[in-house]
Amino acid sequence: MADKQKNGILWKNLIIFIVVFIGLGLIFNFYKPSVVNYQEININDFINQVNQNNIDNIKISADKVSIKTKDNKNEFFYKETNETLNDVFKTYQIDLGKISSLKIEVDNSSNNNLFVNIILPFVFPVVLIIFFILFLSKQINGSANKTFSFGQSNLKQVDAKKQKTTFKEVAGNENAKDELKEIVDFLKNSKKYTQMGAKIPHGVLLVGSPGTGKTLLARAVAGEAQVPFFTISGSEFVEMFVGVGASRVRDLFAKARKQSPCIVFIDEIDAVGRQRGVGVSGSHEEREQTLNQILVEMDGFDNETNIIIIAATNRPDVLDKALLRPGRFDRTITLDEPDLKDREAILKIHAKNKPLEKNIDLKLVAERTPGFSGADLESLLNEAAIRSASINKKTITQNDVLESIEKVLLGPARKSHILSDQDKKHTAYHESGHAIVGHFLPNCDTVHKISIISRGMAAGYTLNLPEKETFIHSKEYYIDTMAMILGGYVVEKEVLGYLTSGPSNDLKKVTELAKKIVLEFGMSNKLTPRTYGEKDELFFLGNSTVKQDFSEQTSQTIDNEVDVIIKDAYERAKNIIIKNKKLLDKLASILIKQETIEKEEFNKIMKTN
Repeated sequence: MADKQKNGILWKNLIIFIVVFIGLGLIFNFYKPSVVNYQEININDFINQVNQNNIDNIKISADKVSIKTKDNKNEFFYKETNETLNDVFKTYQIDLGKISSLKIEVDNSSNNNLFVNIILPFVFPVVLIIFFILFLSKQINGSANKTFSFGQSNLKQVDAKKQKTTFKEVAGNENAKDELKEIVDFLKNSKKYTQMGAKIPHGVLLVGSPGTGKTLLARAVAGEAQVPFFTISGSEFVEMFVGVGASRVRDLFAKARKQSPCIVFIDEIDAVGRQRGVGVSGSHEEREQTLNQILVEMDGFDNETNIIIIAATNRPDVLDKALLRPGRFDRTITLDEPDLKDREAILKIHAKNKPLEKNIDLKLVAERTPGFSGADLESLLNEAAIRSASINKKTITQNDVLESIEKVLLGPARKSHILSDQDKKHTAYHESGHAIVGHFLPNCDTVHKISIISRGMAAGYTLNLPEKETFIHSKEYYIDTMAMILGGYVVEKEVLGYLTSGPSNDLKKVTELAKKIVLEFGMSNKLTPRTYGEKDELFFLGNSTVKQDFSEQTSQTIDNEVDVIIKDAYERAKNIIIKNKKLLDKLASILIKQETIEKEEFNKIMKTN
């Protein structure tokens, strides 16, 4: 985009220059004195013209005498340089009476005319052309310099004095921070480690989902160590020209060595660090040449080079093994999704510069945001601030924050999308089915909210959140969750008596979960406890496929097991819906009137049964 703008400016300047050049030419042509044709005569002819009283005007300019006769002829002759016209008259004995009747004019501006009429019209275009050539060559040299500098890295440096991010600004990931504190101590007190024979850690690989704070942690390390911080993206190395990426890598490490000790942060290193030998053009692919150069440069570090390479990725499985071996990336630090305690701490950090009401409960917000990353939580509070400011409020309320949770999860409420009475009733029964099944099954997450307000692509939604965060789940949990997801479909089929396209996304989720139970979790009663299907990454196409590493007979058994699990979940949901038909009607009618039911009110309705 910048190149297009510069080219546009160049052409614009060029057009302006040409227009000015043409304009000046027209001006000079306009002011060019009119050319009069003079005929040269000798002095005798001039004397005869005087004697015959045929002279109308005489103009003397240096040694040139111009004559205009009474019959409108223009003539001229040259006299001697040191001789005056009076001397000519005396020599030829012209009558004084004839001389006195002549109109004689002396031109003293011959030198000026010489400059304006002869020198300037010649010199000015030459100067203008020279200026144009210099201007054009400067533009070309600028482009040429850029062309020859595209092998330099687009390395961005953050001054250590301006780097104010520290570990205090990073909440959660305590284990990761403990690992990185050793890196900080090494940058500050490297001799303490080298005296013990410890080698400098060449690289640290930060692995985590998007938004977990990989870049923030890298900045915090630089801030704590008070060293220069360089940052570059993996995608900035690779160009269509062979050798450019490798050249940029060399330039990157050359710049870093000059600023040692320092930290070089490479974001999204998987863009250039993928496994070699799987690209379209084989080992000569530009990306692989770039990766080879990174490996060579990292091997070139010695114990006196205090450069730490911190790289970030959310796809460690696709990285080349040579990149991960000790001596290059010596440490791999995993950043987990924040738990309840960490989410509350992250919210407090991002709430520092926002006018929250005093009674706002950030712990409640943290409870409602399982699975949210640090970036999601920052976006959540930002949305709450935008919501408050849009309605001219001075502070952010609890309701603003809770409303923003649903906006981040599902999208903004579609106020213009008004459901008809029939669709509203259908959506209310559908969501009530999810809520009732989720409430009565013991292994389901707690129902926190039910709404039939359209958000995003959903006509309504039921918000289920776990009471306690756990990372290990039983087969019963998954089947109860599937039953809760099928609750809306069961209501349509068993209560309303007709099916719609509404539960299509629910059916997709149930199918995916049932396949994971059989293929990945080893929870089938009829299959050997193993994983089925081998994922194969297609690097150059950007997607993956699953290889079938089992027989057709096993494939049929897998299909049967998936069907059995889904039918089990369906029967569980069906039994609860039929058993609590009156409660379903009551909940749906309240939902039609109110459109939204919160956790406390929902629990009261359930207790009245």
